[in-house]
Amino acid sequence: MRYPPTNFLRKNMFFIRGFMILFLCCVTIKVNLCSPSIIPCSLKTLSLDLDGHFDFKEVYHAAKDFGNRFQFLPSAVLHPKSVSDIANTIKRVFQLGPHLELTVAARGHGHSLHGQSQAHRGVVINMESLKDQKIHVKSGKFPYVDVYGGELWINVLRESLKHGLSPKSWTDYLHLTVGGTLSNAGISGQAFKHGPQISNVRQLEVVTGKGEVFNCSEKRNSDLFHSVLGGLGQFGIITRARISLEPAPKMVKWIRVLYSDFNTFSRDQELLISAKNTFDYVEGLVIINRTGLLNNWRTSFNPQDPAQASKFKSDGKTLFCLEMAKYFNVEKKDVAHKEIENVLSQLRYISSTLFSSEVPYIEFLDRVHISEILASVACISQIYWSKCSWTVLAETSKRKILRYSGMYYSSNALKQFTRVHSLFTYSVTKTTRCRFLVAMLYAAGRHMTGEKMPESKQSHQG
Repeated sequence: MRYPPTNFLRKNMFFIRGFMILFLCCVTIKVNLCSPSIIPCSLKTLSLDLDGHFDFKEVYHAAKDFGNRFQFLPSAVLHPKSVSDIANTIKRVFQLGPHLELTVAARGHGHSLHGQSQAHRGVVINMESLKDQKIHVKSGKFPYVDVYGGELWINVLRESLKHGLSPKSWTDYLHLTVGGTLSNAGISGQAFKHGPQISNVRQLEVVTGKGEVFNCSEKRNSDLFHSVLGGLGQFGIITRARISLEPAPKMVKWIRVLYSDFNTFSRDQELLISAKNTFDYVEGLVIINRTGLLNNWRTSFNPQDPAQASKFKSDGKTLFCLEMAKYFNVEKKDVAHKEIENVLSQLRYISSTLFSSEVPYIEFLDRVHISEILASVACISQIYWSKCSWTVLAETSKRKILRYSGMYYSSNALKQFTRVHSLFTYSVTKTTRCRFLVAMLYAAGRHMTGEKMPESKQSHQG
């Protein structure tokens, strides 16, 4: 017996409604990402008067950021070559009025988490287009560095080290733009001693929401100065900053210890940040159910007691880690070690978990990026190996790294190796390059013997 059409609709109304809601959601997403936006003619004509240029086609990369939670497609991406390009663009948008709802967002290295560097149907300013400008380092009694907002902190470090100087405060990851971190705060393990990065800025050049350019400091346009620092880009765009410097050390004593009790952990952390002759860097983190934790540390650290460390089990435990660093120069190494021993004697960590290492100053500061690149070696798990020998392992060409007989690789693996190759360009010591080559040989050996490779796990945790 057939049901009448009305009964069929009643019984399946819930399904039909659900399907319609799903369909409308898909249409909304499609419109958000792919629909053409109305581009004001004044923006197109403005591009003729710029040192840089607008891009109205290649805009999809500007709809993504590190948080990967929002994807808002802009109408255009500005690639400025001067501060006046940014000022003129914002001034033109301001003159168009609010009825167009045309927004502007500054984008550095794209590490925002909640879409702050995106502008839905608006204009995204690619601040990294300014990073080709020269970095000026001033030595003397009160040294500083003048740098454009789109410059990466790693480049600021390299340039200042040429003068034996360095900024005082950092973030854990240095491949971020100056303007980006100063618009947030810029916090790392040095903040207890020097404050965040925004506490070490002497002067700023800012483009306001009206397209006006101001120089500001604590004594000049101080309201704007303090509003922009840590202001999340809501009060203006940082186009240039003057940052305080200090003499740079050569080496770092890098230490990690573990705790099983939070109260003991927090007590020791408070002791470290308040003591005299303490460490120059202190950070704490929680580690949950990490298998073979201390064995993983052995790739970069040496255990004080190898026998006891090998017996320690981290599986199924919640542990608290203190990471500390002491800066020193080679001629004062003994003094630094005595100060370290004195401070460590006051801590109540698990004795078998003391691990330490000595690395160059720049390698310590760039540690997260180096670890990120080394982790990319795990992409070899995506490559199918045949039983044959390597002909070329490492040369200046990234293509030659891949060139050995019988190896087949996916396009994704090639992209990963392109990133891995940057280590040869940016690595700071021969030790780092050796670690990379050893890791590649180790991975190759595991593949040739049929042993399963571990999954690639990249992290921005220090």
